[in-house]
Amino acid sequence: MEKIKNDIVQYSKILFERGLVSGKAGNISTKFTKDNKEYVAITPTLKSLGNLKPEDISIVDLDANPINENKPSSEVHMHCDIYKARDDIKSIVHTHSPFATGFAHSDKKIKRYEGFGSIKIPYIDEIEYIKPGTKELAEAAGKTFGENKKRDVIILKHHGIIATGINLFEAESLAEFIEDSAKTQFICEMLNSI
Repeated sequence: MEKIKNDIVQYSKILFERGLVSGKAGNISTKFTKDNKEYVAITPTLKSLGNLKPEDISIVDLDANPINENKPSSEVHMHCDIYKARDDIKSIVHTHSPFATGFAHSDKKIKRYEGFGSIKIPYIDEIEYIKPGTKELAEAAGKTFGENKKRDVIILKHHGIIATGINLFEAESLAEFIEDSAKTQFICEMLNSI
């Protein structure tokens, strides 16, 4: 379990240093199995991802019941509902990165870019605004990911993004990729308007 906590601390710092989260916003988690039971290691509530320690990480079961004394992120139910909807998802990164969140607050959709072309799908799926930290948002996120096994990221309107993966590296890399796609699209639209 120490490796899992250390990995969460490491990727939390990466997200913070790369500007994908700031202040006390954003959260990440990993699902793991111990003694034939599934658990979630998740960042705590009201702490900056930039200076977490392994002992800060919260452990919950898949119903978001706490296993240790650390209070989990307010989005713990969202993480758990996604894990319950999709066995293939092992890690989740939820950010409020500037460009992707800018698009989430606008009427524009983020295109998926890689180099100069789009991949997989033309636009990233969205969930209409639901108050953060609520069971309603958790259920909507779980349902949205559960409906399509190829869906790996969604935009939360007026909120941020959720990126998933088979490990923290994949989920964090996808969050970076989405931010870069949003930034590239923003620059293209600005240049095309000149």
